[in-house]
Amino acid sequence: MAAKVAVKPEPHLPKSRAKTSYLAKRRRVGYLLVLPAVLALALIAIYPLLYNLVLSTRFDVLTEPGTQHFIGFQNYQQLLSDPNFWGDLLRTGIFVVISVTLEFIAGMILALVVHRKFKARGLVRASILIPWAIPTAVSALLWKMFFDTRSGFVDFALGALHLPGSQLVWFNSPTLAWVPIILSDMWKNTPFIALLLLAGLQTIPQEIYESAKIDGASSWQAFWALTLPLLRPAILVALIFRTLSAMLVFDTVFVMTGGGPGQSTEVIAYYDWYKYMVSLNFGFGAAVAVVISLLALLLAAFYVRILRQRGGFMT
Repeated sequence: MAAKVAVKPEPHLPKSRAKTSYLAKRRRVGYLLVLPAVLALALIAIYPLLYNLVLSTRFDVLTEPGTQHFIGFQNYQQLLSDPNFWGDLLRTGIFVVISVTLEFIAGMILALVVHRKFKARGLVRASILIPWAIPTAVSALLWKMFFDTRSGFVDFALGALHLPGSQLVWFNSPTLAWVPIILSDMWKNTPFIALLLLAGLQTIPQEIYESAKIDGASSWQAFWALTLPLLRPAILVALIFRTLSAMLVFDTVFVMTGGGPGQSTEVIAYYDWYKYMVSLNFGFGAAVAVVISLLALLLAAFYVRILRQRGGFMT
């Protein structure tokens, strides 16, 4: 008869330690899965950023060979003392606030409309993406033609309806020149926000709306108390992407006004382009790009903090 071999039982881990070990394994697997993307990002993004940071501490003008030498933070000092930089930054900030606010409101309305069930809903959803698919320069040129004084559709429509503004020269006014720029940007990018919000709406279970309706909640109450809080991730992504994109607006301004009249529509990206491509001062242009990157990071951090804080409408 074979002798029995005593087997030492394995000690059982406490539930808390077992859960921690399981989460640690999942975290390691997650790190391994995102590692290729991180390496690719390092190759295509981090190296240019570091090179741009180094270049911003040097004086480099293409027309003067051999002038690239270390000058420390002189480019930044010159930048911060330039009134044109602060003026362009202010105009950029106003443009970002107005355009992103209008696009978010319009995108939310559009997402709520196409989220409902109706005939030809798929065709409508596909058609709203057409403006987003058109190149920015093309859409800017189209809207510039709309606001043309002699042959534009806007002045003709205002005159036919006997409304004020039919004889306005839009692009000659420092204030009115922003109207076609904002409308062009809004027409181009509202579908992007609507698409992100629509994706968020489709993840919300309809049962909670039925329960709210049984409890006597109105449509507005359900939207404020249920839809907005549950759309928090989609709103966060949409606002971050659109704010950063609006902050770097260039094509629309370049095509429609060229920064004019005067410098009334010049934005920070246009300012950076001028220093790079016209003045050919790559060191100074790199300093502008570094400042823009820092501002973009601060804006992203601001959105994350505001939309994740407790006690607000996003909780």
